[in-house]
Amino acid sequence: MKLLLVLLSVNILTFCLAERRRFDNYKVYRVSPVKANQLEGLRSLEANSEDALVLNNLHLGPTDFLVAPGFDGAFLKLVKDLDLPPELIDANAQTSLSLDIEPVADANRRSDDYSWSEYHELNDTHRWMQNLVGKYPDVVSVFVAGRSYEGRELLGLRINHNDGRAGKQSIFLEAGMHAREWIGPATATYFANELLSSQQQEIMSLARSYVWYILPHANPDGYVYTHKTNRMWRKTRSPQDKNCVGTDPNRNWGFHWREVGASSDPCSESYAGPKAFSEPEAENLSQFLKSVPEPMFMYLSLHSFSQLLLYPYGHTSALPENHRQLEKIFNVAVGAMKRRYGTRYTGGNVYDAIYPAAGSSMDWAYGVLNVKYSFTYELRPSGYSFWTGFRLPAAQIIPTGQETTDSLVEMIKAAAQIEGYKIE
Repeated sequence: MKLLLVLLSVNILTFCLAERRRFDNYKVYRVSPVKANQLEGLRSLEANSEDALVLNNLHLGPTDFLVAPGFDGAFLKLVKDLDLPPELIDANAQTSLSLDIEPVADANRRSDDYSWSEYHELNDTHRWMQNLVGKYPDVVSVFVAGRSYEGRELLGLRINHNDGRAGKQSIFLEAGMHAREWIGPATATYFANELLSSQQQEIMSLARSYVWYILPHANPDGYVYTHKTNRMWRKTRSPQDKNCVGTDPNRNWGFHWREVGASSDPCSESYAGPKAFSEPEAENLSQFLKSVPEPMFMYLSLHSFSQLLLYPYGHTSALPENHRQLEKIFNVAVGAMKRRYGTRYTGGNVYDAIYPAAGSSMDWAYGVLNVKYSFTYELRPSGYSFWTGFRLPAAQIIPTGQETTDSLVEMIKAAAQIEGYKIE
């Protein structure tokens, strides 16, 4: 009888832990601080993320907050005292979250039936990558760039056509650093599939000219958590002070760590961690990047959303040494992005194009590994609130993948031309 009660208790606990979080009657407000004292006044909310969650980086400019029903009055009083008129973006956050626009593939279907008409859970994508080794044994292998806090593999694809070409350089592409940005991993796998299966001559030449490393899920624990518990989770899943969980993995890299645009509060969405590389996801990936044997020609990071193409730096408005080359490549890449569907991207250096944000993987690759062509894409959509924008309808996965492939092809060709490197 005691054993039965214990098992029953465990089952109930498991169910409770797995139950998806709801946000009934939560509201989404937008305020736009323009003064330092207004920004400082809003920082008090970072330690109170259960009542008022900052949905994007707290900065001078439009900032969205998810406000709990019981905290609505206190939030409105605070912003009124700060002379910040609030804009109500969403009167019931759960209504938006419940829209059936993100179908997820059935994990029990045939293992080779992987498509981009729906999103996929982590194990599904890992299985797909492993199957590619059998399908393209002379071209594809998998790599493990370490493990996450909860022990999951940072599993990626290495694509290399062994055609006898000497002196190949590598291109590294990672996605999924922020867990809720599902379109990033979907676009990464779409692009990997194009490198392997496209009959377009430009893509085939590009696939053969470099050694490719593609990591669809740089934050696997967080991604699993978005599927099982909280769709809007952003950070890792490591326990932190104040009974809070997770660190922003894209503020945790050891290059000008936590100097600006990152929080020291463990409950903040942009918490940089107790120290640089405190998160095994960031630390292990950085060590793997250092170990890549081929010289690294380009580093690419896929995020969402806002339709931006970004290059270093996030910690300062000072432009990188080769900024004219980066600007030239930027112009080519955003031009290619709108060629197919008219999708317009803007961007530039992180600090000026969006907001100060130190400690990113892109800046580390540029500043520490000296990868002179380092870029971050903030994919579709544009103009949404920070509550709904992360949930890109699955019907847009393929168009996003197509236009991003167009952009990447032209970006890499432009960089290769600058370097006098022939793609053939």
